[in-house]
Amino acid sequence: MTAKEIFEKTDGQYVIIVGDVMIDRYLTGSVNRISPEAPVPVVLHQSTDNRLGGAANVALNIQALGAIPLLCGFAGNDTDGRLLTEELLNKPGLISEGICISTERRTTVKTRILGNSQQMLRIDSEDTHELSPQEADMLLTRVRALITRYPVRAMILQDYNKGVLTEHIIAETIKIAKEKGVFVAVDPKKQHFLSYKGVDLFKPNLKEIRESAPFPVYPTLESLEQAARFLEEKLNNRYTMLTLSEHGLYLKGEGPGVLYPTVPRKIADVSGAGDTVISIAALCLSACIDEANVARLSNLAGGQVCEIPGVVPVNRAVLERESSEVTAE
Repeated sequence: MTAKEIFEKTDGQYVIIVGDVMIDRYLTGSVNRISPEAPVPVVLHQSTDNRLGGAANVALNIQALGAIPLLCGFAGNDTDGRLLTEELLNKPGLISEGICISTERRTTVKTRILGNSQQMLRIDSEDTHELSPQEADMLLTRVRALITRYPVRAMILQDYNKGVLTEHIIAETIKIAKEKGVFVAVDPKKQHFLSYKGVDLFKPNLKEIRESAPFPVYPTLESLEQAARFLEEKLNNRYTMLTLSEHGLYLKGEGPGVLYPTVPRKIADVSGAGDTVISIAALCLSACIDEANVARLSNLAGGQVCEIPGVVPVNRAVLERESSEVTAE
C-alpha cells in the first residue's frame, strides 16, 4: 500500500489534540567574541522566529498530512498568548476554538539562543502547576463541544508535564472520546505515565518507558515485548508503540510485536520528532491501516523532521516520495 493510498483514507479526518500548547522561539545571531563581563560568548542578534510547539506542533503535523486538527489547550492572558492566538494559530488556518485563556498561568515559551547555527542556551518561561477546577471545566467544555460539533475520528493526548493533562482531565477526555467511539492516542510523560487507562494507542519513547517500568528495558525484541506486556497489564491499551531513536520503533497490536529498523539519516535536530510520529500513528491506526505500513511511515516521517533544524511539521509530498523509494527497494 503506497503512502498516497494511505493518506487518501485519512484525508479530511477530524482529530482533536488535547495537551500542552507552547511557542518555540529561536533567537539567531552570530558569535565573534567573548564577553568582557563573563567568560561567555556574545551573540549578535539577527533574527527572531516564533513557531508553534508542543501540542500545537502536533496540530500542524495533522494538518500537513491532510487531516483537520482541533486544538485544545491553554494560552496565558499575556503578550505571548496574544501572539499564539492572534498570529501563530491563524497563519496556517488552524481551528482554535479549543484554546482557553488563563489568568493563572503564563503562555509556555521555549526560547532557544543560536549562535553560528549552534544552540547555545534554552530559556523556558512556563507555569507547570495543575489546572484549577475552573480551568479544567473550561477545557472539558471545549472538548465536549468540539467532539459534538465535528465528526471526530481520533483524539491525541499530548503531554509535556506542563499541568494541562491532570488525572481528572485524562480520565474525562478518555471517557468523552469513548462515548463517541473516538480512537484515543497518547504521547505520555513521566508524571502521569500510567494514568491513561483504556486508550487505544500508547506511545512512549525508550527513555520514558525505562523511567517507568520496574525492570530494565533494552532496544531488543525480547525486552520490548516485556515492556509492552507491562503496559497492557497496567493500561489495557490496544496498541503499544515504543520509539527507539536510531534503533527504529516497536509496534504491537493484537498479535506479536515487531521491531522495525529506521532508515539512516543525517540528524540535525530531534526536536518535534515525537509529535510527528504520534500524528502519523493516530491518523493511520484510527483509519484501520495495517501495522507494518503505520510503522514504516512513522519511521520515515520521524526521521524526515530530524534532518531539519528546529521544530517543524512533516512534509507530506516528501514522505510520499520517500515511502515509494523504500517500498521499491
